Amino acid sequence: MAFYQLTRTQNIPATLDEVWEFISRPTNLKKITPSYMGFDVTSDTGNDVMYPGMIITYIVRPVLGIPTKWMTEITHVVDKQYFVDEQRMGPYTLWHHQHKLEEIPGGVKMDDIVTYIPPFGIIGAIANHLFIKRQLKEIFDYRFKAAEDLFGKWK
Repeated sequence: MAFYQLTRTQNIPATLDEVWEFISRPTNLKKITPSYMGFDVTSDTGNDVMYPGMIITYIVRPVLGIPTKWMTEITHVVDKQYFVDEQRMGPYTLWHHQHKLEEIPGGVKMDDIVTYIPPFGIIGAIANHLFIKRQLKEIFDYRFKAAEDLFGKWK
């Protein structure tokens, strides 16, 4: 069974407090996800900041607009440094997403590291080659642009 990894690094011209305040709230996920994904948080997280053990449920429509339920658990949180979400139910055999922040001169370096295994064994590996990898890249490209729109472009 093959696993895949997507990594993305972005420098953001904002304070660590500002970036953490935004990314640590599940209600903000919709703001940084392309509308064509039909992404909606369905759990009642209110305006809570993520904490270890938090369960977040979503509806997402990644393929042909077909709604898919997804549940993640926030498994690790170190305030203003990182958090990890892991799929508990959803479209992947494995989904492990690290969100890491580091204060740098002039702003914050943000790293996303997604480790995943598509479903259905060899069929999933073929699907990853044909469209899953590309779709994940598009989503994180969108998030990169959304962060620039929110916090400004790195100079």
